Amino acid sequence: MQGLLVVISAPSGVGKSTIIRHLLSVDSNCVFSVSHTTRPPRAGEEDGVHYHFVDDDTFTQIQQSGGFVEWAHVHSNRYGTSVAEVERLRALGRDVIFEVDFQGGRSLMRSYPDAVSIFVLPPSMAEVRSRLVGRGTDDEAAISLRLNNARVEIATAGEYRYNVTNEVLEHAIEDVLAILRAERLRSTRCTRQIRDLVAEEV
Repeated sequence: MQGLLVVISAPSGVGKSTIIRHLLSVDSNCVFSVSHTTRPPRAGEEDGVHYHFVDDDTFTQIQQSGGFVEWAHVHSNRYGTSVAEVERLRALGRDVIFEVDFQGGRSLMRSYPDAVSIFVLPPSMAEVRSRLVGRGTDDEAAISLRLNNARVEIATAGEYRYNVTNEVLEHAIEDVLAILRAERLRSTRCTRQIRDLVAEEV
């Protein structure tokens, strides 16, 4: 059975990366789609694990050759999901997790209408600011930019099939797991099993 395509989006500081890490650690059927980015690596990030870190020329070459399912400018850098990565992971029959911004989410949902789309909401904008400050990776100007961008991104949450609020991390993780369990049980994904049962001789 072909795996799910799971699109997860959220503004910076809302915790989507943390949710995805937990999801991957507890659900062995899930694999992460590693995006390409022109952003330099942060401390502790590994090429090919967190992102494929590439320069502007390489990104442009892949983009112009039609090699991205989706790509977008985010905070002065570019991010993209390669067609080859999507097809490779789909062929494994595993559930593929995409961590993308709302622009990437829109592109993936257009390309794959059956994708399971989840937007992670913050409990409040004050909490977003608190988490960004606590992360310690951005100066005040960058934090202000990310807060302004967050409002734009949150306005698109209604385009996603599901919204999950990350107020208590453990609850948000359980909500995402519940969505995946339900999606795996859709009748449209069981047509072969249904057909085999009807045809089975006893």
